[in-house]
Amino acid sequence: MNNLFTKSLLTCRAIKCRPVVCQCLRIQKQNVKNMHTLTKSKPLCSHFAQNNLNILQIHKRTMFIQTQDTPNPNSLKFIPGVEVLGAGQTRDFPKITDASCSPLAKMLFRIEGVKSVFLGPDFITVTKEDEDMEWQIVKPEIFASIMDFFASGLPIVTEEQTSADSASEDDDEIVQMIKELLDTRIRPTVQEDGGDIVFVSFENGIVKLRMQGSCTNCPSSVVTLKNGVQNMMQFYIPEVLGVEQVEDETDKVSKTEFEKLEKKINESTRPKQ
Repeated sequence: MNNLFTKSLLTCRAIKCRPVVCQCLRIQKQNVKNMHTLTKSKPLCSHFAQNNLNILQIHKRTMFIQTQDTPNPNSLKFIPGVEVLGAGQTRDFPKITDASCSPLAKMLFRIEGVKSVFLGPDFITVTKEDEDMEWQIVKPEIFASIMDFFASGLPIVTEEQTSADSASEDDDEIVQMIKELLDTRIRPTVQEDGGDIVFVSFENGIVKLRMQGSCTNCPSSVVTLKNGVQNMMQFYIPEVLGVEQVEDETDKVSKTEFEKLEKKINESTRPKQ
């Protein structure tokens, strides 16, 4: 067998065949000599080598993007299979004017119907504006935009974010404990659902948090805060008396306008006396 393999290698060298071609084709040792004795064996090897190269190039250009539902029906989690921001990193873009530092977010905001974009360690959460708009209409454009972006080689963000929610030496002991509990026990779970929870402040025993990504305006966010986050905080940190959600200015305006519209509709439908 060794003599046959040695002769096969000599045959490879005689016709200037690269050993890597044989490795790519996974040709058994006893078949190498037979293949090389075929007529026009050199073009055959070159043909297979080119095919393997084309396959590698196709795989390099192709991205398999998965989607995952979130507790918020208006938010969908897109998983591109490559790193987005990296471990522990998130960026929230609640409106298009916030996306000036992210070419990826700006590209997604160009799609009609996209309300907000949230970037996670290895995922992208997109929230649509209209509940009546079907995801089947928006998804193809989002898929195409994500694939085009990663093929472009552009940076995901162009400037670093100064995070105030990370533990700092300037924080008092209780705040450090709150931030550490958020980072180790709470945020990883919330990020699995395509969102995030950011520390805002701790005053008079009340922890104020901001919901991001799919957690923003999510029907179950209040339950998550009270039954999940608050209970865990109070269990590990007795000084915590409660947990409250801090709304983004955009959410406050939207909520106020919605309440005005709802009141106007109720008044117009009320029977006149």
